[in-house]
Amino acid sequence: MFAYTKNPPTTYVLHYQSGRVRREGPGLAFWYFRPASTIVAIPLASRDVPFAFAEVTADFQPVTLQGQLTYRVTDPRRVAGLLDFSIRPTGHYISDDPEKIPERLVQTAQVFARAVVQRLTLREALVSSDTIVAEVAAALREAEPVRILGIEILALTVVAIKPTPDIARALEADAREGLQRQADEAIYARRNASVEQERRIKESELQTEIAVQEKQRQIRETQIAADISIEERRATLVERRSENDRRDADARAYALQVNLEPVRNIDWRTLMALSAGGADPKLMIALAFRELAENAGKIGEINVTPDLLQSLTAPAGR
Repeated sequence: MFAYTKNPPTTYVLHYQSGRVRREGPGLAFWYFRPASTIVAIPLASRDVPFAFAEVTADFQPVTLQGQLTYRVTDPRRVAGLLDFSIRPTGHYISDDPEKIPERLVQTAQVFARAVVQRLTLREALVSSDTIVAEVAAALREAEPVRILGIEILALTVVAIKPTPDIARALEADAREGLQRQADEAIYARRNASVEQERRIKESELQTEIAVQEKQRQIRETQIAADISIEERRATLVERRSENDRRDADARAYALQVNLEPVRNIDWRTLMALSAGGADPKLMIALAFRELAENAGKIGEINVTPDLLQSLTAPAGR
């Protein structure tokens, strides 16, 4: 009985007949004699394998690592020699060997991941996904089972590292308390900054007020010094004026004394008589009456006519 098989380019096909490989290659399509033939189909496309590991950290806390492993077959002949990838005429695999490759890779990855996680504490493990990925991926690429199977590790990702629910709640509570403390410290720091800023403003205002008062004091001292200088100059002026007036008075007194010295011992009557030529007639008559009054005992009777009195009391110039 003859059959026809057609395969995609991502499948490497080996056609065995009578114990020998008759044809092989990716994406083959051919007729074959079914009773004497065995068809082996090995997928060459990359495959994603999810995993979840339950491990224990260095501080004996359980964690779960969730991620994905990506691989592809690079040596299909070697894989075909180690595992059974033969298919039925319906296209299904005869054995479950094709599913053993992901299992072996996941088990190998778990061994390496356990070695990394056991060196870390819980808090370190929760934030060390990049470290775990880097170390496990490097170890997988150099692992003996991977090289023997002719497989290439394309990528390894860890999407989640989770503790138990109780531990997660405790960590969340601790984180909340830490955040609350940080918030309180931030509020305290802002208040301290506000108080410090207010203090600086008050000090600046006080220094400004002190500077203003100092300036006003300097202005007052300058004004006082100016007033004192003016008063000193005024006192000097008054003193000099008084000195000048005193000297002027002394000079006048000396001149008067000099002028009066020749007539100091002369009787006033004589002086009046000497000045009679230019004296006022009324003054002369008044002096005569005074003389008469002084010698009233020697004079018996004197008659004063109304005309004489009128002429004496009349205003000057009439």
